[in-house]
Amino acid sequence: MAWTPSSHPISVSSKPRHRSKPTKLQIHRLSRKRCDEDVRKDMELLNLKLYLENRSIIEENEKLRKKASLLHQENLALMFELQSKFPHLDRFATTLLLLVQKH
Repeated sequence: MAWTPSSHPISVSSKPRHRSKPTKLQIHRLSRKRCDEDVRKDMELLNLKLYLENRSIIEENEKLRKKASLLHQENLALMFELQSKFPHLDRFATTLLLLVQKH
């Protein structure tokens, strides 16, 4: 059996195919898509930067909480020591005594 164009399901055109120029709408969509990708990347970078900054602030906050807790414990120990030395003074008078001694 010999091959003929009509016996083959795919017909070959003798005209050369050329790509049509993209329309303004296609160009606009492509540039918009690139712009959207750029915005998305910028937002991801900003989000990462803010996340890292937030983690840093949280870590600093934890350090300050621990420091404040230690200072509070030290303050309580000193107040107890002062009240032991001057049992006749109440807490308000002890605080005043501390303030006067500092200045």
